[in-house]
Parts: sequence; structure tokens; C-alpha cells
Amino acid sequence: MVRHMRRLAAVLAGTLAVALLSLGTAGSASAAPRPAPAGVDITGTGLSEPLRLHADKEPALVGAVIDQVNFLARTGMPTGPKAANLGPKYTVVVLAGETPKQTYDLYPKAIGGPRVYRPAKQPDGRKTSAGWFLGRLSMSETLRTAGVPLERQFDTVSGGAGGGERVLPEDTLDPAKDLDEALGDLQRLLLLNVGVMLTITVGLAGIALLIRRRTR
Repeated sequence: MVRHMRRLAAVLAGTLAVALLSLGTAGSASAAPRPAPAGVDITGTGLSEPLRLHADKEPALVGAVIDQVNFLARTGMPTGPKAANLGPKYTVVVLAGETPKQTYDLYPKAIGGPRVYRPAKQPDGRKTSAGWFLGRLSMSETLRTAGVPLERQFDTVSGGAGGGERVLPEDTLDPAKDLDEALGDLQRLLLLNVGVMLTITVGLAGIALLIRRRTR
């Protein structure tokens, strides 16, 4: 009887210890500090001081600016347009609270369309590759709305469509090459249709021959 009582006491003590540990863990988890709000710093032509936006105060603007760089692939083009064709430069630094995490150079007025340059050296020390990217068509209007002194564009595609979809620079387009590829595709399509027709014809002939043999 005494042994049973000791065992029961030990079980109760273990259960109580587990419960207290769970409460302590839950309490420490609930007391964990919330992550710092996101934000962006914008510097560049026409700005006498950094333009700072915080997501807790201006979430739409911060989201729109970050959307200009959040679609970039791991690898970009090694070289960009000539410096004379880039136009004004604006550096966007993505923040976590007051801590800079990522930085990008934006060229909304570049000839041939907006451009984004991602430096290899990032503020948070992460490893990445330097590269040039075609920017979204909405870049200029997004920066202007955020407070950058840029002229308003009335021909910008709503929602910024197009910037993230273009993956080939203009100087790589070859009309003659495109025509050859189109003719090649047409030839392959015609050969495929001929092959299908021959297959159907042979199949029908075989069925007709089989029916003739059975009706004799």
C-alpha cells in the first residue's frame, strides 16, 4: 500500500512539473517581442534627405515600393545600359524597423524601360549576385506617389504589369531569327498533320480489309 501511494505521489509530482513547464513556455512565448515593422528608405536625385516610409503608418506605399524589387530572380544580366541612358538614380533600402536589410538601385527613366540594379554587397550580409533587371512599368509612378520628385506619367500600365514579365533585353531581339523560327514551327506543324492523316488512312484501310474478310 505504501509503495502504491509513493508511486501515485511521484506520478502527480511529474504531472505537476510538466504542467508548470508548459505554462512557463507559453508565458515566455507570449512575452516574445514582436518583429519590427518593415519600411523603406529612398535616396536619390532631387531628394535633399532620405525619404523614409514605415509599413505601420503607410502600408500601401511601402508595399508598392517593395513590389518593385520583390520579383527579381537569383541571377540578373551582368551588364546594364550605358550610364548616359540610365537617367536619374534612386536607391531603395528595405528596412526591418531601423535595421537595413536589402538595397537596390532603381532607374525609372532609363531608355528602353525602367531598370533595377542589385548590388552583390547587401546590408544584412547575405550572399547574392550582382545583376541588372528589367523593372516594372509602374516604377516611376510608384516612386512619385511615395514622394520622389518625378514627372507624372499618364501612359503607365495599371498595376505595374509588364515590368516583371519581360526577361529579354531589347538588343537581343532578331526579327530574321524570329521569322526563321516561325517558319520552322509551321513546317513541323504541317509534317505532324500529314503524319496524322496517314495514320488515319492506314487505320481505315485496315478496318475495311478486316470487315471484308469477315463478310465473305
